[in-house]
Amino acid sequence: MLEAPTNRRDDPRARRYIVDHLPPGETITRQLLVTNHTDERRRIDVYPAAAALEESRFVFGEGRAANELTSWISLDRTTVELGPEAETRVRATIRVPPAASAGERYGVIWASTTSLPRRGGQVTQVHRVGVRMYLDIGPGGEPASDFTIGDLIPARSPQGEPSVAIGVTNTGGRALDLTGKVALTEGPGGTQAGPFDVVQGTTLAPGQSGQVSARFPAELSNGPWTLRVDLESGLVKKTATGRIEFPDPGQTGKPGTILSRLTTWWNVAIAAAGVLVVAGLTTLARRSRRRIPVGR
Repeated sequence: MLEAPTNRRDDPRARRYIVDHLPPGETITRQLLVTNHTDERRRIDVYPAAAALEESRFVFGEGRAANELTSWISLDRTTVELGPEAETRVRATIRVPPAASAGERYGVIWASTTSLPRRGGQVTQVHRVGVRMYLDIGPGGEPASDFTIGDLIPARSPQGEPSVAIGVTNTGGRALDLTGKVALTEGPGGTQAGPFDVVQGTTLAPGQSGQVSARFPAELSNGPWTLRVDLESGLVKKTATGRIEFPDPGQTGKPGTILSRLTTWWNVAIAAAGVLVVAGLTTLARRSRRRIPVGR
């Protein structure tokens, strides 16, 4: 991504993906940077395709699968030729029909290239990378984003690797991409460990509940431990702490005792204020050079 709306300049998701709220009849544009990181000249196809949220995941459609959102998208170029380490820009225009119904749509803009079969072979490889799209349609202001942290459930795999599953519910009106860290303190003898990254890939639709997880070294003792989890999606950040104890290998432990929950409210306030700047939807600011690499 080369552009993001000025009213989302502090939102890390809007610098990675196309994230917006638009009224029916609105038009926006975004510039994407396509880079060839291979040592060969490449023909690269650029095209929109469908996506959906299924089982707490952002799921891409097969091939060039279409949906309502993809029918609103046009590109100034659909094919580019790039030499080794060369780059170019592609502009995407999204035109929302005046009669579009309210709700959030999902899609992706792909950059795709095909490798020729190796000598004597018959297998053709297709490489593609892309930028996700989260486009909410409706009159007035954008629905607020929010979530709650629920149960903390410790477990150990049959191989002895400890983990914790963290329950999350999307209580807002926009999809969430959850990231975060987990730290362990006040263990046996005052020991501590981490922080550890949560496993990425959990995307929750509005009203949906799911889990994120974190894994720890196998040598970690059963505890008990004080666990602190910091989760975020865009500008919304939540923290929860609890006491947990890991079970023996191959077992799931009892849910931890929650000690506290905290919301970083000033970030939520920034997000709410930003959606009031309707003019900012068509005033685009170059914030970061989000590259779409090819061949990596």
